[in-house]
Amino acid sequence: MDTRGKVLQLFKALHRTRKQVFRDDNQALEAARQKINSEFRNNLTVSSPEQITELLKLGSDVEVILRKTVIQGVHTNHNTIFLRPRKEVLLDNIPFNDNPTKKTT
Repeated sequence: MDTRGKVLQLFKALHRTRKQVFRDDNQALEAARQKINSEFRNNLTVSSPEQITELLKLGSDVEVILRKTVIQGVHTNHNTIFLRPRKEVLLDNIPFNDNPTKKTT
């Protein structure tokens, strides 16, 4: 895939992730949309392949972080927040082991 295609693919992926992560929060959706668009616009004149590769890596890392670590919270009253975790954020619950065994090499 050419560089232009990779950039467009990343742009679309970031916007899809933004819509999932900030679902039903119009203020956060708009702020994220503006930030994504401004970052792409600010780097429009970058022509060095090394810089483009670095920016693509940064953008894909941001997309993964948003998708896997951000949990949406909704205030239900003055001291209660309702969390809406997505499937990507939930991890298997592994019980803590007080007596770990040492690996032998």
